[in-house]
Amino acid sequence: MKKTIPALPVQNIEESVKFYSKKLGFTTPYYDDGFAKMVRDEIEIHLWASSDETWRNKGLVLVADPICSGAESFLAGTASCRIEVQGIDELYEEYKKQGVIYDAETVVEEQPWGDREFPALDHHRNLLTFYEEI
Repeated sequence: MKKTIPALPVQNIEESVKFYSKKLGFTTPYYDDGFAKMVRDEIEIHLWASSDETWRNKGLVLVADPICSGAESFLAGTASCRIEVQGIDELYEEYKKQGVIYDAETVVEEQPWGDREFPALDHHRNLLTFYEEI
């Protein structure tokens, strides 16, 4: 194996491309209505449209006909990934200014497994944990 690329569910690709570009500093080599490829330095993240709203109209029929498209809108914000970086403190300060840090109490923390890390959230609340090995 050589590489892994996180694929995160988002409700609106165009909105997400703007967020990842303006707030997180990624570029967008490709996107359409259902998919976006986001890149920053050596990191690549894929965003996929989790925008199926048909589940909202199922009501009691949901028991007999369960949700099954795999792209339901409620999936946006349920994913997470870990991203290794260099310069964790500088990235933390950048993202703090952008307002994407998990919450006001978030700091870069040393972990017993040998890294320093901090969590951030995208606009759908997908969790992005940035870490640097000690």
